[in-house]
Parts: sequence; C-alpha cells; structure tokens
Amino acid sequence: MKIEFAGSTKAITYCYPVMAELRPHITLENFVEQVIRMQENHQYQLVYLEDEGVKSVAGIRIAEWLYAGKYLEIDDLVTTAEARSKGYGGILFDWVRNYAKEMQCDQVRLLSGVQREHAHRFYLNKGMKFEAKYFSLNL
Repeated sequence: MKIEFAGSTKAITYCYPVMAELRPHITLENFVEQVIRMQENHQYQLVYLEDEGVKSVAGIRIAEWLYAGKYLEIDDLVTTAEARSKGYGGILFDWVRNYAKEMQCDQVRLLSGVQREHAHRFYLNKGMKFEAKYFSLNL
C-alpha cells in the first residue's frame, strides 16, 4: 500500500475511475484538464492510495483565511465502492491530516453535501466537528 501525489497526466488519469464515483458528471478529458488547471492556478493536489489499484482519492489544497489561519481544505475524498468499509478512506484521511500538520496548517476543513450522512458520520468519527453553514448562489 502506498500514498502518492498525482503529479502527471498519467497519474491523474489513473485516479479518474475512483473520482468519477463521487463526481460522475465529469468526463475523463474534463477531469484531467480541470485537475491540471487547478494544480497550476489554485494549489490543488490530487492524492491517491494505491493497493493493487487505486482505492481512495483526495483532492486537497492549502490556503489561509483571516478567521481560521492556515488550513488544508479537502475538496474531494472518495473510496471506490468495492473498497469501502475496509479502512482505505480512514488511512488516506489520516495521511492528509498528518500532511496538514507537516505543512504547519492550523486546521483541516471540508465541505460535505447535506445529503451525505454516511460521510458526515465518517468525518465526525475522525474528530471533525460541524462549524458553519455553507451558502451558495448559482450564477
């Protein structure tokens, strides 16, 4: 088992089938283009856990807010359906948390859709807490 950053087009492509389970509206071509654009413009990093194939993928970025200081944001965290409840998501989450500490972040943050109750339980079990309500406005 290993955890690596997807720093090449080949590695990004390798992560796509797992990410597509969470983001099925994104085609492979759009996924690769968007990840590369986000890497170049928004400090986005794609991280994956491999154990005889990709089992879990996380999209992360480091930023700062005036009220929260330096933080690591988890944009996406998904484990492939056949590997769920086998510990892979927890291992990748713990790796991300440790990476945030190494990068001297004050917090790990994420947004999770209100309908994702299983994910909420997972995050609460990992020590996270509900802190805010997120508002959006489609343009």
